[in-house]
Amino acid sequence: MQSGSRYKKLFSSFNKLNIMIIGDVMVDSYLWGKVERISPEAPIPIVSLKKRENRMGGAANVAMNIRSLGANPILCSVIGVDEKGDQFLDLMKKEKMSDAGIIRSVRRITTTKFRIFGNSYQMLRVDEEVDHDLVEGDYLTMVRVIDHLLKTRKIDCIIFQDYDKGVITPKLINHVVNSAAEYKIPVTVDPKRKNFIHYKDVTLFKPNLKELKDGMNMDADPGELLVLKEATRRLQEQLNCRYVLTTMSEKGVMISLREENEHSEIMVPAHPRLISDVSGAGDTVISVASLCLALQASPDEIANISNLAGGLVCEEVGVVPINKEKLLRELINLL
Repeated sequence: MQSGSRYKKLFSSFNKLNIMIIGDVMVDSYLWGKVERISPEAPIPIVSLKKRENRMGGAANVAMNIRSLGANPILCSVIGVDEKGDQFLDLMKKEKMSDAGIIRSVRRITTTKFRIFGNSYQMLRVDEEVDHDLVEGDYLTMVRVIDHLLKTRKIDCIIFQDYDKGVITPKLINHVVNSAAEYKIPVTVDPKRKNFIHYKDVTLFKPNLKELKDGMNMDADPGELLVLKEATRRLQEQLNCRYVLTTMSEKGVMISLREENEHSEIMVPAHPRLISDVSGAGDTVISVASLCLALQASPDEIANISNLAGGLVCEEVGVVPINKEKLLRELINLL
């Protein structure tokens, strides 16, 4: 149990941090409307469009969470030379967020997720994207940009936010992790399937149960505690990482610490919530965990604060960043 003053000091210290986020960015395009009748063409509802809204998504939502928590995000990604790419840069400008790490490529389109809501419920999602790996020219440009930022900015933590869209590759992971070790920067990961086993020597790895099961090719259910502990320990040995923070939806989170070949785990149950939308909860968890890690918070603090933050954003409709003041209030009241 920690005092409120400890959490206030920790949250105040977020404001001093510069966090590099590397990964797949996208435009989250929301179409809001009302449903009052069924189509005569097919047994589907007709959504009468009332409002459109574009937001930064994917790895950019991590940047938004980092910004919302008071730290300075430095976002590194590749977008297309297209209308959605223009919209993405406009959204960055509105948020007063630097685009120094954003590369535009004629070989890719800007990933866009169209979410259609009728009567406040999400009814359909349409994805427009490419998911092949970066071509060599774009990869080399990405490396040059990242290297320049590492040399010219004080970076306190690097986050890999992977959505399997091709920006993050094993070669890029290896280059960045080696550079981070040189600068003594912790590296955290929100993984997806394709690169799951390639994140060697990172500091913190944050899978959910499905990602853990798929990434480790497990037959057993990782929802069982003994199975989960055994799987995370094997994963830590395979990746040589210090922490594995596994999110378990309504069951909460488990953080596993590996130190000098000794393993220990802390289970944190979820707090009861009125869930509206789980979209973006993982982005919030990795953002909070990375800031806490950069400030050398304890495993218990990392797990508890991240778990609480992930639950809070699930009360909102759509992908939204965490509210720092609300998180701090609930943290002091609950923990």
